[in-house]
Amino acid sequence: MKAVILAAGYGTRLQRDVSADSSGRFAHLLGAAKPLLPVGRCALISHWVQALSASGSVDGIYVVTNAVHHTAFEEWAASYTNVKILNDHTTSNNGRLGAVACLQLAVKHFKIEDHVIVIGGDTLFKEDFSLSRVKERFSDLQSKSADSCLVLSYPCKDEETHKYGILEVDGDHRVLCMKEKPLASETESRKACPCFYVFSKTSLPLLDAFLEENKEASIEEKDAPGNFVSYLIQRKPVYIHQISGRFDVGNLPSYIECDRYFREKLHDVESYMV
Repeated sequence: MKAVILAAGYGTRLQRDVSADSSGRFAHLLGAAKPLLPVGRCALISHWVQALSASGSVDGIYVVTNAVHHTAFEEWAASYTNVKILNDHTTSNNGRLGAVACLQLAVKHFKIEDHVIVIGGDTLFKEDFSLSRVKERFSDLQSKSADSCLVLSYPCKDEETHKYGILEVDGDHRVLCMKEKPLASETESRKACPCFYVFSKTSLPLLDAFLEENKEASIEEKDAPGNFVSYLIQRKPVYIHQISGRFDVGNLPSYIECDRYFREKLHDVESYMV
């Protein structure tokens, strides 16, 4: 199994917040890629690499970034032997490829013909999340069908459904559909879906099909990985693995909350996410 960490975004909201902050406390974040932000004792993305390595979940970690942050990621990755960096050669938010195209780029560039864990580079999870349990759940699904894929879900509040992709599932925890940012009245489900997916190797050719069918779509549509998940659900069996919650570093307040948790509340640093 391989891991692809999507880290080619430009963090425009966060950078805007940092520039507007008059305290000067966060000036060191200016110009930094979100996955490289310090969270607790290390960079956000380092939590993933350490957990992926310690759990033995994958035998290759690939990080897709952009031309602006490429050098910084190469310098960060120099201390890891199992991480490779891929430059998507974009230089601005308006010119970005989008998350699905970045995943396709990694699959083609590294000639991936294996199951893939896809991870949003600005996301971390609460301490109940375990890569080992995810791998065990995926292996169980694979024993029943080689097409099976796995996504995560966590509970959200009624007033939050309009912020997320919401999964509707059956009694076997198979996903029936994903509604993109629905009103609370438009679904009974409160299962939000973060950017962490385990795609079977048989599902990877669908990346080409999805992007071909959506080649005229806006970058916003192609940038949302949940749109590919919605496409996948109609063609492959997709199941959920439930967790309690996540940290999504989108703006300065969410970064501060995440960093504070990892500095003050994380109980077991060594086994985190393993």
